[in-house]
Amino acid sequence: MTTATRRGILAVVTGIVLVALGAGLAAGVSDALGIRTESSDVLQSHVPAATASAVAFTPPPSITDITTSADTPRMDAALDELRDALADAGATEGTATLAVAWSEDTDDETYRLAGAADTLRIEGASETAAVRGVYDLAAQIRAGRAVDEHLGEEVSSRLPLRMVDLGAVGVTPDEAEWAAGDDYSHASKAFANALLPEAPYVDEQALAADFDDFDTFLRRSLAIGYNAVAFPGFVEYVTFDDAPGGPVYAEGDDHRDQALALRAAFTPFWERAHELGMKVYLRTDMLTLTTPLEQHLTDEFGSLDTANPELWQVYAAGLDELYAAAPTLDGVLIRIGEAGAVYDVEGWDYYSKLAVTEVDQVRAMLTTLTAQAEATDNEVIFRTWSVGVGAVGDMHTDPAAYDEVLGGIDSPALIVSTKYTLGDFYSWLPLNTTLASGDQRRIIEFQSRREFENFGAFPNDLGAEYRYALQTLLAENPHIEGIWTWTQDGGPWRAGPMTLYLKTGFWQLYELNTQVAASLARDPDADTSALTTGWARQFSDDPATVHAIAEAMTHSREAITQGLYIGPFAENRVFAIGLEPPPMMWIFEWDIVTGDSAVLDVISTIVGDQVDEAIAGGETAVAAASRMRDLVAGTDAATWTDAAQREAFIGALDYEVDSLRMLGAYRAMILHQGVWHQTGSEAAHAQWQRDRDTFVALADEHLATYTGDVDHPAYNLTAALLGVERADRDLAMAWQARVMLVLALAWLVIGMFSARTRLVAKPGAAAARASWLASTRPWRARESTLGMLPLDRWLMVLVPGALLVGTRGIQTSFLSWEHLVVVLGAWLLFLLVVRALIGRRSPWPVIAAVGGVIVLRSILLLFALSFTGPGGYWYAFWTNPALRTAYITVAFALAVWLFVAAGWALVAQFGRRRATGMVLAGVGAGLAIPASVIAATGLETSLTAWNDGMGLLPWGLSRILGITVYLEIPGATAWYAAAAGFVVLAVGLGLALVRGRGAQVPGE
Repeated sequence: MTTATRRGILAVVTGIVLVALGAGLAAGVSDALGIRTESSDVLQSHVPAATASAVAFTPPPSITDITTSADTPRMDAALDELRDALADAGATEGTATLAVAWSEDTDDETYRLAGAADTLRIEGASETAAVRGVYDLAAQIRAGRAVDEHLGEEVSSRLPLRMVDLGAVGVTPDEAEWAAGDDYSHASKAFANALLPEAPYVDEQALAADFDDFDTFLRRSLAIGYNAVAFPGFVEYVTFDDAPGGPVYAEGDDHRDQALALRAAFTPFWERAHELGMKVYLRTDMLTLTTPLEQHLTDEFGSLDTANPELWQVYAAGLDELYAAAPTLDGVLIRIGEAGAVYDVEGWDYYSKLAVTEVDQVRAMLTTLTAQAEATDNEVIFRTWSVGVGAVGDMHTDPAAYDEVLGGIDSPALIVSTKYTLGDFYSWLPLNTTLASGDQRRIIEFQSRREFENFGAFPNDLGAEYRYALQTLLAENPHIEGIWTWTQDGGPWRAGPMTLYLKTGFWQLYELNTQVAASLARDPDADTSALTTGWARQFSDDPATVHAIAEAMTHSREAITQGLYIGPFAENRVFAIGLEPPPMMWIFEWDIVTGDSAVLDVISTIVGDQVDEAIAGGETAVAAASRMRDLVAGTDAATWTDAAQREAFIGALDYEVDSLRMLGAYRAMILHQGVWHQTGSEAAHAQWQRDRDTFVALADEHLATYTGDVDHPAYNLTAALLGVERADRDLAMAWQARVMLVLALAWLVIGMFSARTRLVAKPGAAAARASWLASTRPWRARESTLGMLPLDRWLMVLVPGALLVGTRGIQTSFLSWEHLVVVLGAWLLFLLVVRALIGRRSPWPVIAAVGGVIVLRSILLLFALSFTGPGGYWYAFWTNPALRTAYITVAFALAVWLFVAAGWALVAQFGRRRATGMVLAGVGAGLAIPASVIAATGLETSLTAWNDGMGLLPWGLSRILGITVYLEIPGATAWYAAAAGFVVLAVGLGLALVRGRGAQVPGE
């Protein structure tokens, strides 16, 4: 067998191996992406259409005399609410007396309304029941219903625990903090006005105002049916003096004094809630830490080892301390699924870490803390909202995972809290199946100010959905005993409208859901249309006006579910990158209309041939919102209790119509863009252009109207408009790719056939021939470059170089200089290092080999870009597994072959060892230097800049969660890459520069 034959066979085998490796890589990429869908049992498909009930108001009697079994703070608060309801009712009809009596001291809420219409008597099984009866009487009056409607009936509550968050208590409505709309912090900054960084740590005057704020919130919550509140904090109030291995805080540590001061400051808050009949649960993430506490745990246990029950004894000791000092506290509410800087308050050494992510860690925590709660007659509410590996990450949505995590933990002190939807608070999700499983006490979480549906700025009556959810889940699980309604919280506090519950903005719009949730928790069979009518009664006592408002609200869900979601996409469960993206996605995390290819291309391919249906959904939403606007605007302003509320209502609907019209144009544009990328149809591209023009015009109008409006903030359209800019260039880039592809193919053909044709004598033919030979048979690189003219040598550099720069520029639509700098810089470093190591010897063999493979790789990429430009390239990557696999396989094989060819071309001059060293040194430098620059700049910063130019992942990812956090990329990854590059560089230099004893290489 000749040497040439052996080399040919070796080259073929090498190629086969590289192709196989490329196929393996492609399979790995597809597996990592894991993009798939399955049908979803959408909750609203089971919810009956909302209707507006008939409106007829009954004036209340003037209650001339009230007697009670005793004067207590709870009863006084209830009677205050009753008197306020009578005052707000305006006209009365007749008179009545009210007697309120109770006997036992229990938590039983059952009472009987006895007597007659003019001699009402509330007979309660306990003070709790009697107080609830008075609140119910006030609610009847506010709703315009007869006070004797339930005369002779026994009234009870189906679910005994009805909890709220803290609303907007202690939060200052400062327009300056909301104006920019880009503060995605989840910290409420409650009580920030009253907390001082140094002794005495509390501003007593500001705290007094916050106490009044809290009292108002408690009274409102009690009036509409709640009896528990989640109060933020835990570690802030604890000294940990008696913790195992303690004390935690050294003598003179401000943390201890601060804890004592804050505990003293907030104990009256907790006592007031208890006095009025509200339970108090401290709401905290785990792990919750201070710097000294983290150091103590690390010193004691070697690390933050949350699987160690002894670590949890430190927190148990803290709870012992706190419950002894503040006995009116009822327990602690724990979340393990979210933590970190997005929840921290700058300047305060109280923070949280995601450190409870595995089954044994959760079980160690709950076993220890529930034992503590049992011993002190308190409770632990544990939220299944979680992230982590395996079962812990899935326990919120997977009954089997829920059982794996919580099965067998049957402490009577444990209550498990779970969102009612199979995921976050989005529409188009199924009911959460885990709520039908488990033997633990359970409560269900609801959200009034729906964060993903524009933070309650649009009308959004969830009554019918809540009713179906409660009825279904209660029938499936007898252990459900309560609800937790988020009246204000969820998501960033200052990236949406400045609506603060009971304080500022049109908060009445989303309070409907707070009222309805409480009413349904007490009576899951309640008529939700009547509940909506009762809510609308606060705006007017005119039946026609109230009916118009209630009728408008019947269209609210259609406007939301069709306008903020793309139906044919949202009706599927989608899985990608090991996660389950939510059914919205095109509006990424609250207010950012995304423009990235990963999301939009996947949405497009899932919508498939239902494009017309998907676009029609947007039109349906606009029509629904317009009907709502017409109904409310058609009411007589003189019939409203407060004409300003009518204007606020109409303003909210104008905002919704404008927003949904703009979003409808955007969905049409992105879906027709997907059709173009999929089919290459000129008609689809023309339709996309029309949609683009419509969207850009509506976007400009939307931004001009609502930018800076803290009540109706403009959507963040930065990412969407960047996407438009990239899409605008797709066709031009496709044509540039076609032209360059023809030129590259011509160069390739000349190289392949010039030796056998007259082309051989033409200028540049020798360069093309050398590139072809060196890239496909690199052992002939040296001979192929002998005797070349200067022009040919220059062309061997300029043609591949121009193709490399041009191809990468086209791939980025010439919008991402970061990508070009990194890619071209890495190539340049590789070539410079190899050239330096070659020294005085001829560099042309390796230049020919590398340049030839660059031409081949450029042809592959140009071919992929030539159909519909970079947008089409990425569309195929995200949505077509076969094309993605084929491309990655060939691209990887050619990429590695380039280095093989480079080394092979150098062997004839330097021998195998030194040739290998030179290539390794070049690869090491090409990796180490760019990676070092990226690491020094910051991996997150670099990835953000790169993604902004490329538009592959959601633009908001880095602004909210961080690309590295979301994709679980270690922050030191760039440093690791740089270190690996320097190691490879050092090894390469060692091989290239250290000659073996007596070594003689060809040509020396």
